[in-house]
Amino acid sequence: MNWKEMNVDSLLQKSFLFGLAGIVSCMVPLITLAMQWGENRYIHLFTGLGLALQLFGLSLSVLVLRRKKIGDIQKEKAKKMVLVLAVALLFFILV
Repeated sequence: MNWKEMNVDSLLQKSFLFGLAGIVSCMVPLITLAMQWGENRYIHLFTGLGLALQLFGLSLSVLVLRRKKIGDIQKEKAKKMVLVLAVALLFFILV
């Protein structure tokens, strides 16, 4: 199924799940660094994966916002999702 033809609620749910998975994935290297569980060279790959997942969730939210005929509730949810994912993305890029 094409992404542009999917239901708005389904796209928002997928955006939330991808964003949440990205945030959790970006937290893994920070937690291992804070707990000092040893040096693993490849643990920072989770940060790149998390940033990619957050960008994908952000793009799904923007896709919902660009639709012509959506309700006010869905539009507000998409705006909040864009704001939260943009702040999280900025935070994990700067860390």
